[in-house]
Amino acid sequence: MSSKIVISDSVEELAGNFASILLHDVNNGRGLFNLALSGGSTPKVVFDFLALDYKTKIEWNKIRFFWGDERCVPPDHPDSNYLMTYKHLFSKIVIPEKNVFRIKGENETELETLRYSEVILKNVPSVNDIPSFDLIMLGLGEDGHTASIFPDSINLINSKRICEVSQHPVFSQKRITLSGTVINNSKKVVFLITGKNKNKIIDIIVNRKEGFEKLPASHINPVKGELIWLLDKESGEGLSTF
Repeated sequence: MSSKIVISDSVEELAGNFASILLHDVNNGRGLFNLALSGGSTPKVVFDFLALDYKTKIEWNKIRFFWGDERCVPPDHPDSNYLMTYKHLFSKIVIPEKNVFRIKGENETELETLRYSEVILKNVPSVNDIPSFDLIMLGLGEDGHTASIFPDSINLINSKRICEVSQHPVFSQKRITLSGTVINNSKKVVFLITGKNKNKIIDIIVNRKEGFEKLPASHINPVKGELIWLLDKESGEGLSTF
């Protein structure tokens, strides 16, 4: 595994760094590119940036879009990661409808977990019998969760399933998430993190400080892929780039 931290002066610069990664990997790759998206406030800014500045630069028709996690709500619900992506990216660029594979949060949770696992199996090439995405976007919660793997469900990191059901520890909202096993089988994992409120938890994770092993995000280490932390100045304050 190779790993690096990139600290940007602004959220816009961070978005530009991610856009450059995506442009390079998609346009220089052969065939289709399997991308798992993240929800949250930082991806929202990144999607806006991509839609505005990279609308015609990236070969969007080559990308197949999946999600790393989704709230168990309909696609028109304000909490839907799909809806956020549609508003900030899909509605502003030209992509084939068949390239979008959303998690159907309105379905019965366990059945949808099985259905989406099958969708991934059929469309994402496997490495060592585990689906291997070309790139997975991830966020980070102040509690150290990533995707929808929370500290109280850290066992999902090593799950043998492709997708799992999880539950928000405070709001009890059900989620569907990729397992850590699938995330760690990706060719590239990119964390997108902004804000001073994330600085302390990042420091614990990347510097392996006391209690790091209890934080799901600290277990994201692609087996043969690349791990990139894209941070803004506030979230990366005091950290060393490498």
